[in-house]
Amino acid sequence: MLKKLIHIIFLPCSEATMLMEKRNAENISPKESRKLSLHLAICKWCRAYKEKLEILDKMLKIKLSDESDVEINDSDIQNVKERVLKNLDIS
Repeated sequence: MLKKLIHIIFLPCSEATMLMEKRNAENISPKESRKLSLHLAICKWCRAYKEKLEILDKMLKIKLSDESDVEINDSDIQNVKERVLKNLDIS
């Protein structure tokens, strides 16, 4: 109950995901970083989203780099899905 209350009042998931996206594009303030860290400590769904975001960002950087002809295939995408489900204990 306390986790849910903190989760809703302090930083809802919608704001947490926005901060994760913002952090990938630019720097976030120390206050935003602390709020996001607290939210991620209590929200397994946003932790999974963060992991997915990091993996996709890494794959995109590899794909867009001039030094690599790496292709992202269906098995790569399936591996990402399986890792996220494993972390959520839903699989």
